[in-house]
Amino acid sequence: NSYQKGMWSEWVVSIYLQVLGYKILSKRFKTKLGEIDLVVQKKDVLVFVEVKNRKSLSDALGVVDRRTQQRIVNAAKLFVQKHPSEGRRGFRFDVIALYSGLCVRHIRNAFNESEIL
Repeated sequence: NSYQKGMWSEWVVSIYLQVLGYKILSKRFKTKLGEIDLVVQKKDVLVFVEVKNRKSLSDALGVVDRRTQQRIVNAAKLFVQKHPSEGRRGFRFDVIALYSGLCVRHIRNAFNESEIL
């Protein structure tokens, strides 16, 4: 089902990110305002990651619309409030798409807060 597919996708992406030197800080950070699939850190940058698994790359990227971005930004604000030391780092919003089986596309700085306000 879709829940299991999502859990598996996030697990695959978390391994991918760890291999690239990222530290996993939180998985499925849930708030009333939204959810962040993964919160990771590399050096001094805090990264909020949205994971999408679809049949094609365009399908995966197409579902990260303005509404989804706003939910992620709102949840990120709450994460920083709950973890103030994390907020002192630089931050960015990434999208990682899994498609056609195990193809991975990592889009760094996929969007920023000012683009959706």
